[in-house]
Amino acid sequence: MKVEIKLLSEAAQMPQKMSTSSSGYDLFAANSEEIILKPGDIKLVSTGIAISLTSGYEAQVRPRSGLAYKHGIGILNSPGTIDADYRGEIGVILYNFGKQEFKVQSGMRIAQLVIARYENVEFSQVDELNATDRGEGGFGHTGV
Repeated sequence: MKVEIKLLSEAAQMPQKMSTSSSGYDLFAANSEEIILKPGDIKLVSTGIAISLTSGYEAQVRPRSGLAYKHGIGILNSPGTIDADYRGEIGVILYNFGKQEFKVQSGMRIAQLVIARYENVEFSQVDELNATDRGEGGFGHTGV
């Protein structure tokens, strides 16, 4: 599958796959100045790229496990969805869950982009749903 990418700034970089079997392509920060994320801070970080997807696909912006584990840095609204008809810049909403401030520098790998197929569905209103063994059990109903 081919995905067209437009670089929007000099700091922008093409997404990169870090291993052959990776499902995600790393996204890089393309901010003009260093961004300081204090504990509890939320910042929108520029990637400097826009993409064009084929209808029937979405791009999911997901956190990087190393940033989460080593620094407590995550992504709000994770995974973020980039719809096939969106042509604006991809931004990443970083959140500092940690106890230390974190510096986001241009060129730093800040997120992953995963391309996923989706189905268009037709919703049909009914009076009753078919029964299952689980029924309405949810949110930890099987225990810890």
